[in-house]
Amino acid sequence: MKSCEIGTGEKPNEDQIKRLKKITSEIPDDDILLQNADTIKALADPTRLKILHLLKYGELCVCEIITAMEKPQPTISHHLNILKKAGFLKWRKEGVWVHYSLSNLEITDILENILENK
Repeated sequence: MKSCEIGTGEKPNEDQIKRLKKITSEIPDDDILLQNADTIKALADPTRLKILHLLKYGELCVCEIITAMEKPQPTISHHLNILKKAGFLKWRKEGVWVHYSLSNLEITDILENILENK
């Protein structure tokens, strides 16, 4: 690991400051990072991850998701709502039932890749 080239009481030199400014200029602003963090938080729940894995195989009616998850309807609706707001799900209403599908068919593959390479 590279040690810091700045000694006690010293400041970064001009080249270091230019490099840091270039790096920080490429980092998204705080509002974007906050939105990204909220989106990622939507995935930080085993129930929601399981819902995404279920939908990997195609569209399901909410009644099918409730049955597969073996959880009460209000619990499933709560988790579906979080995933919808985060943009991970598409939905359509058919009569009294709502059908859900993944907004990006690759999301579970992306998640598996992230988790395998941590």
